[in-house]
Amino acid sequence: MIELKEAEKMVDKLAAKNGKLLISLLEEVQAYYNYLPEEALRAVSKKSKIPLRDVYGVATFYNAFRMKPCGKHLVCVCLGTACHVRGSMRVLDKIENRLNVKAGGTTSDKKFTLETVNCLGACALGPVMVIDGKYHGNMTAAKVDNVLKDSESKKRNKK
Repeated sequence: MIELKEAEKMVDKLAAKNGKLLISLLEEVQAYYNYLPEEALRAVSKKSKIPLRDVYGVATFYNAFRMKPCGKHLVCVCLGTACHVRGSMRVLDKIENRLNVKAGGTTSDKKFTLETVNCLGACALGPVMVIDGKYHGNMTAAKVDNVLKDSESKKRNKK
């Protein structure tokens, strides 16, 4: 069971500051919990007086929101055309093997969640991987181990 007092405080604070900006509310909740727990979505709905179906609809529509817990570090690999032709699949394969997790999954120790996207908008740097919001361009499979080791030694930045 999660603690909902923080989610309720966030709703009150943001509603007072910005009115009922649902995306802002969901971003705050996700930054705190590292995902959007169902109980927190219900609290957002109740406190903001936004119907739960609308809260859930927005939360599931945007790829930026996660509905299940993720690891301490979020790793994202771009598979867009520019990154793909420059070898992003080799980078992804190396990460999957190194972490023993498939894209879309979280490692058993909850340290890493691995995701893929169709474009990060950094095509000139491709292939690109992002760890905890930090972009790593011109990635190769050979660079993966060092980048992952470096991220393990740092705490995840919360917004």
